[in-house]
This record gives sequence, C-alpha cells and structure tokens, in this order.
Amino acid sequence: MIQDKPVYIVDDDAEIRSLLRSYLERNQFSVRTAEDGEQLLRSLRDGDAASLVVLDVMLPGDDGFEVCRKLRTFSRVPVIMLTASSDEMDRIVGLEIGADDYLAKPFNPRELLARIRAILRRSEQGAPVQPSGGRYQRFAGFELDMVQRRLLDAQGAPVTLSGAEYDLLRLLLEHAGEVLSRDRIAEATRGRDNLPMDRFIDVQVSRLRQRLGDDARSPRLIKTVRGQGYVLAVPVVAGDAPGA
Repeated sequence: MIQDKPVYIVDDDAEIRSLLRSYLERNQFSVRTAEDGEQLLRSLRDGDAASLVVLDVMLPGDDGFEVCRKLRTFSRVPVIMLTASSDEMDRIVGLEIGADDYLAKPFNPRELLARIRAILRRSEQGAPVQPSGGRYQRFAGFELDMVQRRLLDAQGAPVTLSGAEYDLLRLLLEHAGEVLSRDRIAEATRGRDNLPMDRFIDVQVSRLRQRLGDDARSPRLIKTVRGQGYVLAVPVVAGDAPGA
C-alpha cells in the first residue's frame, strides 16, 4: 500500500532523483522530488505533506544543513541526510541541526529503503495514543505530553524537539533510573545497532541536554555512565491530567 504522504527526495543530480524515485515507487512509496532546498521548503510551507525527506548536503544555493535548519523552524518531518562518505563532520553537523539519520554516499538504495522504513515505523509507533502509564510525564520541572508530543518547561513555554530527540527523551523517561547502553538506545530509536565509531547517539544525547538546559560538563538530568551508556537521573511522575 502506497504511503498517503510522499517521501521527498532533494538532490540536484537528476539521475539520482530519478533512480531513487523509481526504486521507492517500486517499493510502494509515493515520491516527490526537488532539485534544491528552496523548492522543498516552498512546497511544505504551502501545505504539501511529507512523511520523510531525503536531503543531500551538497545543493545549489542553501546547502542541506541550512535547508534542514530552516525546515526545523516549522516542521518536524523526519530527515535523512546524504553526506560525503569521507567527512564525519558532515554527519555530526547534520545530527546537531535536527536530522534524524544520515547515509554516506555512495550508498545502496536497499539501505536507504531500510532507513526510511525504520524511521516511519518509529513514527507510527509514536503516533498519538493514550500511554498506559499516563499521558503526561513530569520531570525536573518539565512536562511531556506524550499524545501531542509536546514538551513544556517549568514556565510553561514549549521546548522544540526533533523527532529523534523526542524518541530519545521518551525512551529515557520510560526507563528512568536505568542505565541504557548505546546499542539499546540505537535499536530503540533508530531500529538498528550502533555501529563502531558511530557518534549518532552521543550527538543526540548532547542535543537533548542542550534542549533541557543540562550542563554537559556536569549534567544533573542525563548522566553518562562510563563504559555503559546513559541514565535519566531524576524522578519521573506520570499523570493523566496536565499540570503538577
């Protein structure tokens, strides 16, 4: 069954756009393409819906990083960035500005398909439903509405989270006080193992700490357990009504 909302392929290489479009359509995806970031942003701002964006870093005009920054000002649609295979910094920067995953060029279309399916599967699993433990999760002055997927700080102001950041926070809240290994976090939030030398999880934890105002040098909320992983080190209270 073809997805209701299309996957957007953003790449200035017409051959790549055509090949990926054909491959994904053969695998039951609706696909739209754009040759630059402005075309994508204009379409989404005008009301077009997307289930996911595959975004190349090297684009004419605004590069993929700047496009992702602009996209995150008004949309939480998942983003997979296509990066240069030899440049780890490209991957780190992409994650830091809100991308949900990355794939190094050259890549096998089957791997891209697997990444897309994993992200969409997580999105569907995170669709608004009444959590069994309570809709609202409160911790350290914050309140997470797990139906609206909205985080409020102690003053009631919204805290912007990317899809990957939300998934990570929810996982930590559901396992507060439990040390979670990087592999377990990767499997739960990405649908695959954390690869050797893969800094995705560390970058996502760093970004989430920034969102929560947690000092990376001496964190009080998300603590690092050397050689083991990460743990949410504050109490969590669940409830069915907003407000403390």
